Amino acid sequence: MNKKNTLTIGYSTLANRVQNIKFLDSVSNLVVIQNPDSLQIPKIDSEVKVLVLNSRGVTKSRNAVLTNTDSRYLLFGDDDITFIESGIDSALSYLESNPDISILLLQAVDETGKLRKPYPKNAHNLQLTNSAKAATYEMLIRIDAIEAAGIRFDENFGAGAKNYLGDEYIFIADAIRSGLKGRFLPITIAVHPAESSGNLRNSIEDVVARSKIFSRVFGVWAPIMRTLFILKPPAKKFGLRNSIRFIFGK
Repeated sequence: MNKKNTLTIGYSTLANRVQNIKFLDSVSNLVVIQNPDSLQIPKIDSEVKVLVLNSRGVTKSRNAVLTNTDSRYLLFGDDDITFIESGIDSALSYLESNPDISILLLQAVDETGKLRKPYPKNAHNLQLTNSAKAATYEMLIRIDAIEAAGIRFDENFGAGAKNYLGDEYIFIADAIRSGLKGRFLPITIAVHPAESSGNLRNSIEDVVARSKIFSRVFGVWAPIMRTLFILKPPAKKFGLRNSIRFIFGK
């Protein structure tokens, strides 16, 4: 398999963080740079396709990646991710053998080799009730299926937007509702630092932002689904006041 023709890794970053990206030479690389302040952009290898946006917001960058990718499969990267070639190869082989699967959700480790969160031990199909913890860099997608279904990231969510969480889950939920199939596989494809600017602290702002994700995905059923989320073992430790805020979305 010629991975340069088969897989694109599409990175989203800021102008002052481009130099942190660890590109894989074996695949096609695309980097979308959010540069609303017109900062000088460091020199980038000529084989890397570069797009510059004068806007801010990671979902705008992800959508630009989707629009400008012409390979069969796509991984989403950030400037603090190191991808694992052997894991990518295993995931690509699975997609090649399972053409009915449009989204693979995979797993990542931190810099010590520890899994970044409690991933399931077994493979399973993606559903609305088991995909809420998805991270963008864990997603490998089949471009033609996503394009045919018209799936895009909701630009009202994600880092840089007022609702700064949930863009990955919403993307998966929209794909599932459109009839596409997704699958989780316990394959490690990336290294991501344990401490990240995206880590949540269960602040009031985090709790309210999380609640809005459920409104977007479940509509009028959101309060019920939020309650089930709170009660699902292990119980979420939001505290009483923040739990009420979460359930009622205020």
